[in-house]
Formats: sequence, structure tokens, C-alpha cells
Amino acid sequence: MYDRYGRPDVLRLDDLPVPAPGPGEVLVEVAATSLNLSDWEALTGSPAYARFGGLRRPRRHVLGSDIAGVVHALGAGVTRFAPGDEVYGDNLQHKGGFAQFAIAPESVLAIKPPELSFAQASTIPQAGAIALQGTARAEPGARVLINGAGGGSGSFAIPVAKAAGAHVTAVDNAGKLEFMRTLGADAVIDYRAEDFTRAGHYDLILDLVAHRSVFAYRRALAPGGRYLAVGGNVRTLLRLLTVGALAARLTGRHMGVLAVQQGPSAFEPLAARCVTGEIGIRIDRSFALGETAAALAYVGAGRALGKVVVEP
Repeated sequence: MYDRYGRPDVLRLDDLPVPAPGPGEVLVEVAATSLNLSDWEALTGSPAYARFGGLRRPRRHVLGSDIAGVVHALGAGVTRFAPGDEVYGDNLQHKGGFAQFAIAPESVLAIKPPELSFAQASTIPQAGAIALQGTARAEPGARVLINGAGGGSGSFAIPVAKAAGAHVTAVDNAGKLEFMRTLGADAVIDYRAEDFTRAGHYDLILDLVAHRSVFAYRRALAPGGRYLAVGGNVRTLLRLLTVGALAARLTGRHMGVLAVQQGPSAFEPLAARCVTGEIGIRIDRSFALGETAAALAYVGAGRALGKVVVEP
């Protein structure tokens, strides 16, 4: 739990009553929750949009949105699940996954494929949806660049783009270059050593950590190319939606923010590809519930190779 924004040391382990599901809600006994950049942002309260619903203090006190576990109880009107069902989903609005039990709306959950472990299933909902939607325009021969590609979303986005036939350039810190090659990246760039916006022209850029000038991003786009941001500071995102969008349109390019669609229809297609082995699931480390602060510090420091999981 946490009551104020800050670094991982503001978290504490506490005992709470088991919550009761309301109408349309499911009580899930959590088996695994994967970490996302959204958890780090909600912990620190930065960028500013992470404070939505709680400007000075967090409105929800337990983080963790990508959950997998067993249905423990049902609220009134729930018809898709029964106690004992194994489920997974992105509980982004309610969170609560860093706990033994979490409440989630019925609509955000899906039946877990039996071929996947709880830990594996928990890695897919948010990162998988971003990867699928962010690379939807990848096609044979397309030049695709993924910035921040060594983390959770990138670990899915690289192989998804490769499976579409694209030439993939992956950008992250030096410690992740070899990992990104193992995911299938054709070229890798250490952003600290090389400016990727001057390294070539790309048909699609998926930016998972947007913080550069919109004009630098435009410079990296080929004519007709598309740039999509899925995170970053508020200033950069606002400029993308205003100056960047106009400047890009005038030069035959597209720049914008990816509005990620959520829910089972957004992540189940990737889960199906993981079940067949077409797309791999990369879990860097697993932490116990009492180690959640350490898990968040690990992700926040940019050290994770793929996904990190907390298993209560």
C-alpha cells in the first residue's frame, strides 16, 4: 500500500479485510501480477497524468493492474465466470493486484489459457495490447523502430513486428542490446551512444518512452511514415498532439499518441500466439509480495529485460 506519491520506499505491507465484489465485479485470488510502466508512474505521480483522480494523494492505495488468478467470489449480475475459474486481465482502472485478493470488473477479465502459467498470463494484457496495436501497421519490408524496446511491451512488440515481415530496429540502454537481438531485432541502438532520430528513416516508430523533440521524431520518419507514442512526459505528448501533428501532416507524415484499446479482445489474440509458441514470453525476475518495492525499483531503474512479476 501507499498513501503518498514517491519512490518505492513509500510502500508498506499491511493487512486489509478481504474485499467484497459489488455488482458486475469479480473477486480474484491473485496468483501473479506483472509490472508495467503505468505502475511506476502511478507510484511516483509522474508524469502529471498519472495523478488522474488523485492530484495531491493517490486515490487507490494498492497498485498492480495486470493480474492472473482464480475467481474466488462473484458480485451480483456476473454471468461469464464461476468460482474456481482461472482468469487474467488488465485491471488498470481499479488496480489492486499487489495483494492476495483483488476486485476487478467482469468486463476486463478473460479465461486464462491452460497452457500458460499464471505468471506468463499476467505478462500479456497491458503490454500485449500495446504491442499489437502499436505495430498494427507493420508489414513485409517496412522499416520499424521501437524505442524503449527492452522492457515489457517491447519484448512483445519486437517479435510481433518481425512476424509481420518488418525490419526492426530496437532502441534501449546498452545493457539490453543483446536481449533485444534475442527477441529478433535486426538492428539495435544504445540511445546513450547514438541519436536514433539521425540513424535512418522509418515507416513506423513505436515510442514507449517519448521525451524527445517532436521535430527530431519527424526527422526520423520516412515520407508517409507514422510515429506513435505510448508514454512520456506531458509536455512531449501535448506537443505531439498539436505542433507535431500539424508539422507532420504538412510533410506527408503522421504523428500522434496511441490510444490503447483495453479489454480481452485487445490481448487475447496475443495470448493465442503465445500458446502456439509463435510469440515468446520473457520473464526477467519474479518477486514475492513483500518484495514489491524492490520489484518496482528494478523496473523504475530501467533494468528489466522483458517482464517482471510479483507472485503473492
